[in-house]
Amino acid sequence: MESWNQTSTDAARTHAPSTVNRRIDAHVESCVRCMAERADRAEMSRYLDKLEREWEMHRAVAVGGSALALAGLLLGRRDGHGWRMLSGVTLALLLQQGLTGFGPLSAVVRALGVRTRREIDLEKFAIKALRGDFERIPNDGGPLARANAALVAAQS
Repeated sequence: MESWNQTSTDAARTHAPSTVNRRIDAHVESCVRCMAERADRAEMSRYLDKLEREWEMHRAVAVGGSALALAGLLLGRRDGHGWRMLSGVTLALLLQQGLTGFGPLSAVVRALGVRTRREIDLEKFAIKALRGDFERIPNDGGPLARANAALVAAQS
């Protein structure tokens, strides 16, 4: 199941190291396989609720960058201009993030394992498919085959 998420063209996956992408993909695969093995609709629903609350990469970058810039302004007011430089650099990095979809702040957040909205949605759709929300997932072939089919269905 190595290539199920190779069609993604978002900037985060393109610019992130392949090791980071593989680690995130492996986490998704593991979770989907676990849900396929357990086949518990109530547990799947609880897990889907958790995924709904998960912060995606752009939100984490926006909140983290804004907090860093605000801290630089507040500390610069009290302790000098060096801290204001932190605010300026952070705001420039946030601008780059907004214009290109990826930047140094994204690389840090991504390395921490924060996923893109598309990656979270892909896992959600795979779990929904396992739960029976869609008709494309076969019931035969065991949990691994069902997990693979759910991940492929979520991609389409």
